[in-house]
Amino acid sequence: MKKTGVHRFTASLPGDLLRSLDSMSREKGYRTRSLAIADMIRSGIIEHRQHHLDAEIAGSLTIVYDHHQRNLQSVLTSIQHDHHRLILSTLHVHLDHDNCLEVIVLRGKAAEIKQLAERIIAAKGVKHGKLAITTTGKDLPA
Repeated sequence: MKKTGVHRFTASLPGDLLRSLDSMSREKGYRTRSLAIADMIRSGIIEHRQHHLDAEIAGSLTIVYDHHQRNLQSVLTSIQHDHHRLILSTLHVHLDHDNCLEVIVLRGKAAEIKQLAERIIAAKGVKHGKLAITTTGKDLPA
């Protein structure tokens, strides 16, 4: 995306909302309101783009599952091999004797990423799953 410099605009907010913005900005360590607002706008754009099914996105799928569940490890491995072009990396952690956590880093078309995540989360024995979507960064200005 071509950089076009900084542009100033004016926004009107109710006093309570402005105080909440200032409080949040301080808590998060923003130096200025503008930096806080720019980050909120970026987050909104990323959230919006994930609904464009052809958009290229990145993300991570975190799952917790019972590793004693019959055939689950085989099912998860098979699903991941079927979608190897979407998977950049995986991290497997043994939480305790019965439970594992897996983080799968993904990149691809939004529709394919969501479909893969839903398939993995729906596997019998997966206790919890959460897909976190972000941008690849190439189409979002700093």
